[in-house]
Amino acid sequence: MPTSLDKVVYTARAHTTGGREGTSRSDDGMLDVKLSPPKAMGGSGAATNPEQLFAAGYSACFMGAMKHVAGMKKVAIPADASIDAEVDIGPIPAGFGIAARLNVSLPGMDRAVAQDLVDAAHQVCPYSNATRGNINVTITVV
Repeated sequence: MPTSLDKVVYTARAHTTGGREGTSRSDDGMLDVKLSPPKAMGGSGAATNPEQLFAAGYSACFMGAMKHVAGMKKVAIPADASIDAEVDIGPIPAGFGIAARLNVSLPGMDRAVAQDLVDAAHQVCPYSNATRGNINVTITVV
């Protein structure tokens, strides 16, 4: 059963035309992108695609979740922390599916502390909660 929001604090809105070969624009104009299938999927690869946008969104959101958890745990996140996200797309029996990998770099942080932080962030991150049990997600401290 889906989890219901206790309250809505923000709603993102985007208007898309043309699907994978179109455009997408947020209602505030901050996002305004052309879309194109990647060459690996028979497209021109001349513009961004939904998987790249998902990778950027998930990694940014996960970094925010790590910062939130770090504040609660009184742990400092290194200034040069980063996340390299990868999102795969491929066929599944009912159409197409995705899988995600997040490679989290926390330079100078004790490995056990870093792993604890990443594990806790995976429990609170909205993208992690949305994907849990639906797609394969691998999160690795590198």
